[in-house]
Formats: sequence, C-alpha cells, structure tokens
Amino acid sequence: MGLHLFDVYRSPNIGVFMRGNDRFLLVPKGLAGTKCDRLSEYLGAEIVATSVGESRLLGPLVCMNGNGVLLSRLAEDREVAEIRAATGLNVSKLESKLTAVGNLVAANDRRAIVSPALDGRAASQVRDILGTEVERVAIGEFHQVGALVVATNAGAAVYPGLGEAEVSAVGQMLGVEACPTSVNGGVPYVASGVVANSKNAVAGSQTTGPELVFITRALSV
Repeated sequence: MGLHLFDVYRSPNIGVFMRGNDRFLLVPKGLAGTKCDRLSEYLGAEIVATSVGESRLLGPLVCMNGNGVLLSRLAEDREVAEIRAATGLNVSKLESKLTAVGNLVAANDRRAIVSPALDGRAASQVRDILGTEVERVAIGEFHQVGALVVATNAGAAVYPGLGEAEVSAVGQMLGVEACPTSVNGGVPYVASGVVANSKNAVAGSQTTGPELVFITRALSV
C-alpha cells in the first residue's frame, strides 16, 4: 500500500493524537469522517473515536498492542468502558502517578520496553495487560522510551541519536529489526509523527523523502 503522509487538526504531529494496533485505531472524537475513512483504509484498522481524560491527545495517554490497552490514570471510567466495548480488549488504567503512559512504554504484541521511571508494580501491570515480556530500561540517557520508539510486530523505528549498538539492543528487546530515523523534517521523537501497525504506517505531513525511506525500512511496510 505504501506509507502515506497525513495531518490531524492541521498538525503533522499525528502520533500525539492517535494510537493503534493491527485491528483498531483510536482517534479523537470529532475527527473528520473523511480522515477516519482514509486512516482505516491505510492501516487496515477499525476506527474507534474516543477520549482519555476528556483529552484528544491520545498518543501520550495510551499504550496498546493486540492484547490490551493501558490508559493514563487520568482516564474516566466511562472512557475505559467505551474502549473496552469497542475493542473487546483488556483495558485498564496504569497504576502510576505518571500520566503519560504512551511516552513511557514501547510495545508490540510480544515484548515491551518500559521506562525506569515506572516502578516495578507498573511494569508488572504492563506485562499483565499487554501480555508481553517486559524490559525495564532507559534508551540512551532517555527515560521516555515510548516517545523514542514506534514498535510493531514487523519492525521498530527509533530515535536517530542512538548509536548502532543501542539501535540493535532496542531491536533485540522488541524481537524485531530496528532502524533509526527522524520524522517531519528532523524531529527526533519519532512516535510524535508516526502511527503504524504491522500492515502499514502513516507519517506526519512534513516528513521528507529520505525519512520516508528510513521509516519504511524500519517498519517493513
């Protein structure tokens, strides 16, 4: 299908607004139907319009894979129930004072990298809800592992400032090949501008040709 360029609310930072897996894509309520239709077609996923803590910034507030969905503790009970009903997945709030769960966990269906900023109880919850093996480790000097990595069952796009050995280590922890890249013309936090699953990926509208090549290679799409 090919990797597509996209914007949400005229922003190229599409990863801030959406989060998905191979079957579902969570998008903000009120997102234009035409955009939802295109995203569904591009990613081969069913659209679920929702909010977390009444916010449309779903990317930082959600971590999900094919097994489950972890939401920020800011999520309201009705939002948890709404997402659970729409997806049939195990949905839970992360028991942590830290609210940006999407920035603190990078996961595919088999493995997860969890920020050391989360305690052991939260890491165990990631394992239980997402059904993955868990590595609790920083990437480089960064604790925001979910912001630095876009992981699917097919590959991982990672922060471009990492050395070759660090990129390789991320791939090993996730059980896939990893490749460094930026997005949107040089933004190093790749999760801010890429939404992906094992079938395809969508990148922010300011992503350059060379970046598209690296993202395509990283995620095998």
